[in-house]
Amino acid sequence: PVKPDTSVDQKRSKVEIIKEQSNYIRYPLDEDLLTDAPNVSEAATQIIKFHGSYQQYNRDERGPKSYSFMLRTKNPCGKVPNKLYLVMDDLADQFGIGTLRLTTRQTFQLHGVLKKDLKTVMSTIIKNMGSTLGACGDLNRNVLAPAAPFQRKDYLFAQKTAEDAAALLTPQSGFYYDMWVDGEQVMSAESPEVLEARNDNSHGTNFPNSPEPIYGTQFLPRKFKIAVTVPTDNSVDLFTNDIGLVVISDSDGEPQGFNIYVGGGMGRTHRLESTFPRMAEALGYVPKSDILYAVKAVVVTQRENGRRDDRKYSRMKYLLSSWGIEKFRSVVEQYYGKKFEPCRDLPEWEFKSYLGWHKQGDGAFFCGLHVDNGRVKGTMKKTLREIIEKYNLNVRITPNQNIVLCDIRQAWKRPITTALAQGGLLQPSYVDPLNLTAMACPALPLCPLATTEAERGTPDILKRVRAMFEKVGLKHNESVVIRVTGCPNGCARPYMAELGLVGAGPNTYQIWLGGTPNQTSLAEVFIDKVKIQDLEKVLEPLFYHWKRKRLSKESFGDFTNRLGAEKLHEVVDTWEGVPSSTARYNLKLFADKETYESVDALARRQNKTAHQLAIEIIRNYV
Repeated sequence: PVKPDTSVDQKRSKVEIIKEQSNYIRYPLDEDLLTDAPNVSEAATQIIKFHGSYQQYNRDERGPKSYSFMLRTKNPCGKVPNKLYLVMDDLADQFGIGTLRLTTRQTFQLHGVLKKDLKTVMSTIIKNMGSTLGACGDLNRNVLAPAAPFQRKDYLFAQKTAEDAAALLTPQSGFYYDMWVDGEQVMSAESPEVLEARNDNSHGTNFPNSPEPIYGTQFLPRKFKIAVTVPTDNSVDLFTNDIGLVVISDSDGEPQGFNIYVGGGMGRTHRLESTFPRMAEALGYVPKSDILYAVKAVVVTQRENGRRDDRKYSRMKYLLSSWGIEKFRSVVEQYYGKKFEPCRDLPEWEFKSYLGWHKQGDGAFFCGLHVDNGRVKGTMKKTLREIIEKYNLNVRITPNQNIVLCDIRQAWKRPITTALAQGGLLQPSYVDPLNLTAMACPALPLCPLATTEAERGTPDILKRVRAMFEKVGLKHNESVVIRVTGCPNGCARPYMAELGLVGAGPNTYQIWLGGTPNQTSLAEVFIDKVKIQDLEKVLEPLFYHWKRKRLSKESFGDFTNRLGAEKLHEVVDTWEGVPSSTARYNLKLFADKETYESVDALARRQNKTAHQLAIEIIRNYV
């Protein structure tokens, strides 16, 4: 393929011009950082994204905007060395808002950093085994892989491939280190395979003599997302990524190659049907020795052909939708230099949370901990700090906003379990199943795109859903995957949820139904706008009919798919409330003050009422 002549003026968005004039992602940020203003210019807000930061302000406050910056780290596979975790914990207290946010792409977000502190915070992260380079912006974002530290060949190979893909697509021009550590290159040694794949230009993929051989001056049209996993393990939401890689092993468990899936993506715009979420589809199979070349070929195909005139249509999913998979495959093969083989057959996918205690396979254990909406704060934050520091543990962040403590010796299990419980970090059997799979983006007050609440509103939404479950007769161990976002960009991947609530205005959500528990089906819009106070009018009849009309072990998502939108609307429109014969009996409970206070405290930690927890205990033991 011949690269388009970039000297010819083509219609391009304003951001494309800013990138071109930035001297490889430096200007005007380098100048703006030297001023006393609390914020940076509009052009610099685009440039600082590539450095891993967004400019924000507190939308709850009236008067002059109180600017701050959100920093996002880059942690391939969610791996966080012990030293980096402790540093991030310190930075949150010293320069942030006192909390750490675990993201849906296995990274940290640090909110509330002032402009005057940016260089201190950035350089501290860099010098303590961390990075924020490319965590945002028009380039490859954090590469996902299963967070479980299993000592299995396929898991280890998936994680190594994720790290290699991240290294392959890391910017090379030095702008990040120039800005934050005065040009000091703080980088780990790269493998020869990564260097060879990046520098290879035998099929016209690279910009010769450029400081950015893969990205050039323009970088990519939009963000680019990659996930790597093994068969059955869909903890990474594989089909929501621009590229999804699945390790294929032989009968002895030895990795041989990869199935490649392309064209996934979540973001869309309300009331603009030409924008849409999309699941990735099969591109082909490649042997393991070729995987970095194949990944590079896909990235370059998007770089050369993705739209740069309108950012709403710049993600690779729109190129796939426009071209179709056959044309897309043909162009990628020209950059790859080979034909793709057909994808290998795979078993059914499962969502794996890795919560609770598990054996790693090397004599040690790991413990997965549920963190509501990924927000590490208060007693939980203090407890995690103490355990991670005392036992010198490494950590991993999951794509479901949870945390995994790794490399735990047998002798440490009991004291760690006790310390976790005292800090409110409960084992999964003590957490409402609705909470275990729910996700929400941060949204208000800091995200400039949010139109309504997500993280702050989700606890109440889950309580109300649990109350609806009880009202219609669903058991406590039954659940649905609920994901909530403050806008249609889809950061918490609501379009793959069984029940997605997508912000559509103040206290208003668009309702999506039809995703599946293993994230292999795309949801569809059910109702365009519902006020938060009216959720019961929509959801209660749906849960009631699911309870009574479902097939054996049929999930809520599969049930709504089977019935279809027309029937479901009829169910909601004709709903007159739960028939009195099926209403739950009212049970009054009496307890001494000490027992009640203990139950109430435990219930609050689990985001329940004391009555809900008491009923659950009775169900389990009677």
